[in-house]
Amino acid sequence: MKKTVFLAAALLIGAGSYAQEEEKVYLPEADDWAIGIDATPFLSYFGNFIGGNDGNAAPSWNYLTNNQTITGKYFKTEEMAYRASFRLGFGSNGETRMVSDRTVSTPPDFPELPQEVENKMKSSFTNIGLAGGIEYRKGKGRLQGFYGAELGISYSSSKETYEYGNALTVSTASNPVSVDAADDFGSNITTDPYGNPARVLESKNSSSFGIGLRGFIGAEYFILPKLAIGGEFGWGLVFNSTGATSTTTESVGVNSGGNESVEQITVESGKSNGFGIDTDSNNSVFGPAGSIRLTFHF
Repeated sequence: MKKTVFLAAALLIGAGSYAQEEEKVYLPEADDWAIGIDATPFLSYFGNFIGGNDGNAAPSWNYLTNNQTITGKYFKTEEMAYRASFRLGFGSNGETRMVSDRTVSTPPDFPELPQEVENKMKSSFTNIGLAGGIEYRKGKGRLQGFYGAELGISYSSSKETYEYGNALTVSTASNPVSVDAADDFGSNITTDPYGNPARVLESKNSSSFGIGLRGFIGAEYFILPKLAIGGEFGWGLVFNSTGATSTTTESVGVNSGGNESVEQITVESGKSNGFGIDTDSNNSVFGPAGSIRLTFHF
């Protein structure tokens, strides 16, 4: 009798546990959202933890790729999702410095302070990455395969501009002003193409533009309800273009006729572009790529 009761209790407990397991929803459902991150820091952390390595730093929450795009999905149905990656970055920094007014020849009389003027430096940058696509899923149980296509574009640029309180003059001026180290912000004092000391007015770094279309296929395994580990590969075409760098300087120089003047000179570099069709594991235009990732669904 006791054995019968014990067996019945064990069966009831087992059935209850099985029912609770069945109630857990592991796979994404319609109207779910998802966000993906790089799984490598977590895998390294647990690997070092099991191996007993000292100095095991806590894992960090990283982007899927080094282009810092945020990657997410919206599930229209259980078997179809819209996916998107984006990075929208804009910013500027400014700095001012007070320097002596070099047009003043008379030294200050105590307790007056020397007259000063202001130099200004401003830098700005733009980083844009946008991608959108559609994903279809198939599979049984926690192991799910997926495939689809996406289109993406990227653009980046940056520049620095400088303003100087002391305007340059020719050497015959009553109080001549030439290029001086006091105007240096770190990289704006240089020479012009003729070897004359020069200071930068504007420096534009190479802008870059890319556009691409790719198909992808991958798989993921749901290790916990709505938490999956997986990765993907793709095949597609990409066009990219890199613009010229441009540097405008001002300097004092003497022409072939012996005349001295203050002039501005703009020097540009070459441009480049490329086109390719290939398989990929780390496409720079798009967010998700061949890295091992963790995807959170909610």
